[in-house]
Amino acid sequence: MAVDIVQKAPVREKYQALIDRAAAAGSVGVAVAHPCDAVSLRGAVEAARMGLIRPVLVGPRERIQDVAADNGIDISGFPIVDALHSHDSAAKAVELVRKAEVEALMKGSLHTDELMGAVVSRACGIRTERRISHCFVMDVPGHEDALLITDAAVNIAPTLEEKVDIVQNAIDLAQALGTPEVRVAILSAMETVNPKVPSTVEAAALCKMADRGQITGGVLDGPLALDNAISMQAAEVKHIVSPVAGRANVLVVPDLEAGNMLAKSLTFLAGADCAGIVLGARVPIILTSRADSLVTRHASCAVAALMAAARRDKATMAA
Repeated sequence: MAVDIVQKAPVREKYQALIDRAAAAGSVGVAVAHPCDAVSLRGAVEAARMGLIRPVLVGPRERIQDVAADNGIDISGFPIVDALHSHDSAAKAVELVRKAEVEALMKGSLHTDELMGAVVSRACGIRTERRISHCFVMDVPGHEDALLITDAAVNIAPTLEEKVDIVQNAIDLAQALGTPEVRVAILSAMETVNPKVPSTVEAAALCKMADRGQITGGVLDGPLALDNAISMQAAEVKHIVSPVAGRANVLVVPDLEAGNMLAKSLTFLAGADCAGIVLGARVPIILTSRADSLVTRHASCAVAALMAAARRDKATMAA
């Protein structure tokens, strides 16, 4: 079908740069699991019109067609894989990945645990050796760079071993987004190692693991309090000399509660936009919320498209 760029909301500069870069890299095939409401269906269709994705709609055919007709959404150019219900939609979307027919997954109107249940299934899922984790890519007004925050949605209380994969997933994403230097702050409530605060000990261990090549592609420092991680002035007051302090573009939180509160604080108090993606599976997973704006959905699609393109390029170089 003909593609026309549809822009119905102002896009922040940092997100626009991601969208432009993804569109230039070429669209990727995406299995959209159960797009059975207007928000999820329109988000996928408009991302296609922007040249970001080539959606395959996976769900009950008649329901999808009814939603499209009721809301004036043209889906005539998109393939539909018929499914019985939401769990079946998730399973069939994952099966398209297993068959290498798509390069990414996108959550529709089903529950997150339904989609992720199919993703992590030991029998027919798409897990890898990596721990699955979530990254927010945040466009914060007044902040120069996009901020990656991980993990605020999947891992509740990750162990040190799991944090290694969480950090590496975030670094790989930052590189795929074109970040010239990936500067990773391992966050805690303080910038000194205190045996009574486990997150500070784990932060120090992660930094040493990076020194020894167990984590690659980024510069790590921690523990760092949030102010020391993103404010040069705060870092200077504390006399912290580091290539990361005050300049971090990846923030690794101690646990899901801290990450969730940080991301939502930036969204609701600072007016930030918040795109999200799940990493560590065979393909990137666009994990949107029904509350997400079209701008956020488009940015999430752009992030997934860039990640898929980076994996494709890496596979080509290795061949």
